[in-house]
Amino acid sequence: MSDVGAARFGARIQAVSSTVEIIPVAEHGPLPNPAGASIAFITRDLFVGGSRHKQNPRFIRFIEFLKTAAELRWVQTFSAGTDMQVYQDMLARGLQLSNSAGASAPAVAQTAVTGLMALARQFPRVSQQQLEKRWESLYLGEEPRDVDGQHALVLGTGPIGQEIGRLLQAFGMRVTGMRRDPAAGTPPGFNAIAGFNELHALLPSVAWLVLACPMTETTRGIIDATAFARLPDRAHLINVSRGGIVQEDALLTALHSGRLSGAFLDVFSMEPLPAESPFWTLPNVIVSPHSAAASDGLPERVTTIFCDNLSRILAGQAPKNLVSPI
Repeated sequence: MSDVGAARFGARIQAVSSTVEIIPVAEHGPLPNPAGASIAFITRDLFVGGSRHKQNPRFIRFIEFLKTAAELRWVQTFSAGTDMQVYQDMLARGLQLSNSAGASAPAVAQTAVTGLMALARQFPRVSQQQLEKRWESLYLGEEPRDVDGQHALVLGTGPIGQEIGRLLQAFGMRVTGMRRDPAAGTPPGFNAIAGFNELHALLPSVAWLVLACPMTETTRGIIDATAFARLPDRAHLINVSRGGIVQEDALLTALHSGRLSGAFLDVFSMEPLPAESPFWTLPNVIVSPHSAAASDGLPERVTTIFCDNLSRILAGQAPKNLVSPI
């Protein structure tokens, strides 16, 4: 793990087993000897300041160290998503890879629902009026709609999707979850469940399309021009999953034309979002810099998952949250 992670969580890890030797990888200087390194913990600090397309030099350096670790068998990452190529390369190498599904669920769900309510209550309009020092009541023009009774479709029924569903139900919304295998049942947080093959049939009744699913061959580009065309008037999009799940040219067309009333976007196909991107200046879009999971409690929750998995491995059991190649 990184030297920052070792300093912060080393004592917790060694409390699991005093025989565990921690090999910290510092930002500078020669890489440590990888002999004996069979477990790796990719902590959040390694990724801070980077993005999916422009990774932090500390992260790159740590991955280079892992490539030299011939005895490496299992890697725990801080993230829930593992669609980045570096993780797929680990799986191709034959390593076991665990994600931290559930650790970010509270923060991501709260962010998604905050974005939804900000759009519902016309906060972009209010924010623009504040910048222009205009006192213009929301009673003028098209008033905010009551969300009570509106239909939200949440793509993804894992821990994040379930928490989004629970929070939306608290606002009186009717929530349908969409999962790969609807026969597996209706998880907590949803009034109903559907399969991805039912997407286009459901969209005409959907006021809020919420994306909280992993990037897979099924979900890549699934929200396209046809999907936007099937949404009703005044529908909105919330994306806290991956930018590539939405075809962005179609999204821009839908936003410009008014086919889509607005969007809260935490993720994009290119990150950081280029300065010339039209998303920055659209009045009906809230841009968030892929920070939905940001929370001071996240590192502790991730470390709890790692320590639990470490205990399982030391006991000869398989770790939880193992992921498969895309």
